Amino acid sequence: MNVLTANSGVFVDGFVTTLQLFGLAAVGSLLLGTLLGVLRVSPVPVCRAIGTGYVTVFRNTPLTLVFFFFVFAYPLLDIVAISYFTAAVVALTVYTSAFVCEVVRSGINTVPAGQAEACRALGLSFGQLVTAVVLPQAMRAVLPPLVSTLIALLKNTTIAAGFSVAEAGAVRSILSERGENQLVVLAWVALGFVIIVLLLTLLQRLLEKHWSVAR
Repeated sequence: MNVLTANSGVFVDGFVTTLQLFGLAAVGSLLLGTLLGVLRVSPVPVCRAIGTGYVTVFRNTPLTLVFFFFVFAYPLLDIVAISYFTAAVVALTVYTSAFVCEVVRSGINTVPAGQAEACRALGLSFGQLVTAVVLPQAMRAVLPPLVSTLIALLKNTTIAAGFSVAEAGAVRSILSERGENQLVVLAWVALGFVIIVLLLTLLQRLLEKHWSVAR
């Protein structure tokens, strides 16, 4: 406990930054991933090709390389200057969106085709079909794998520590300079992540219970 109490500020600052990274990247990846998932099932071949190409590239690219691009290569383009924190959020969003896309696409495929045919018979456009009929059902069906993807995103935030972002993954290196026991520091950091994951799992169960009652 001495390590935690004596360095509480470092732990708090680290996990606050981690939660900020996670929150922003989670929102961004859910929005972009959902859009890509819709593109994957679009009746327009060009849209399907865009979605497929994005997923193929980023699912097969190591996250560290994505970080390298946005932290070191992107600034060389001289487009818009971004901070290390912003670069980390963008890298996590771009990478995680590919996995969210596949989760959403699998959920869309669980919706019976007869519902799409009925919507077309009623004169609904593809956009109306997706937003009003398909996505609400798809999101309920894929909630567990979607939360698992977000949990993976949470753990991936630790990579940002290697790119000058002082989040929870950087606590060990910060406290090593103060001579603290590294095993104890890592144990506290791991416990912090376990608590956050348990909270996400609890949220998943609450949503599942709520949606099951709604059905």
